[in-house]
Parts: sequence; C-alpha cells; structure tokens
Amino acid sequence: MILTGSEITRQHEAGRITIEPFHAEQVNPNSYNFRLGTTLKVYTDEVLDVRRPNPVKELAIPEVGLILEPDRIYLGSTVEIMGSDHYVPIIRARSGVARLGLFVHVTADLIDIGSINQWTLQLHAVQPVRIYPGLLIGQVTFWIPQGDITLYTGKYQGTRGPQESQIHRDFLAPAGVVV
Repeated sequence: MILTGSEITRQHEAGRITIEPFHAEQVNPNSYNFRLGTTLKVYTDEVLDVRRPNPVKELAIPEVGLILEPDRIYLGSTVEIMGSDHYVPIIRARSGVARLGLFVHVTADLIDIGSINQWTLQLHAVQPVRIYPGLLIGQVTFWIPQGDITLYTGKYQGTRGPQESQIHRDFLAPAGVVV
C-alpha cells in the first residue's frame, strides 16, 4: 500500500520517514516533491566501463540555469536527505518535468529500505532542456513492505551530492558476496 500525503507528514513527524529539510507545501496527495541540488556530475569518457571507475567532472548549476543535452547522462542529487527504515521509497519525475522529456531516473526508481541519503538522480533529456538549482524536479512515494525487513547497508549509504557508479566494486568482491 502507498502512503497518502497526510500519512507521509505523520510518519515524518513520528521519525519513521526522514525528509530533511521538510516543507509542508511540498506534500502531495500521495507523494512528496523533492528538489534538485546545485551540482551535477558528468562522465568524461565517451565509453563507460562497468569494471573500473569512470572519471567525472562536476558542474555547478548556475542561477540562470543549465541546458541539458540529449545523449548524455547527468548525475544530480536531491536537496533533501530522504529515506526510511520502515517504508520503501520510489522516485519519479513530476509530471510537468516529464512532459518536457526530462527523465529523473533512467531505471533506478526503487530506493532500498534503510537507504537514507541525498539521492542521486540520473537525468536524461530527450531534447535540450534548461534546469535550475532547487527545481522541484521529482516526487517520492512511500510503500509499506510485507515480510521481514533487511535494511540497506550498501556502498551508497549516507552519501551526499551526486554519486557516480560504483558498480566496478562488485567485481572486487568474493563470488556470491554483494558489496
């Protein structure tokens, strides 16, 4: 089951959902709007490799905006630190952002229970689109899990700002062990 906006507020007040900073005007009927941070990361190599770290450069998003180009992945992050040890967050673009052809996540919309971070957004523009720091870019919903809960303790836990892929670390682990 999905939590309603009023229940998201109640669970935040009870300390069962982390959203910092929390602004009541960002609560929707069954989600919470989150904002885009002030920096992006872009990969500098033309070909990316899952078995090694891929170099990135950081871009500040100026107040006058930054144009995102197609055929490129931009890593941004939420302003808010969000997550829960009790509910499963799922992120989506706000419909107005999606109607401009801007993907907020490429395929990684499911946030593990227990993951409490400034979440990294994988921004992809269908056509050039100008974005701004602090843009209300997406929304998070919270879902009630069924069954035993195992909290996330992975490689992205506690991160701040946009995080590049760490998938190369999976190749360093002993067989069958997830890092």
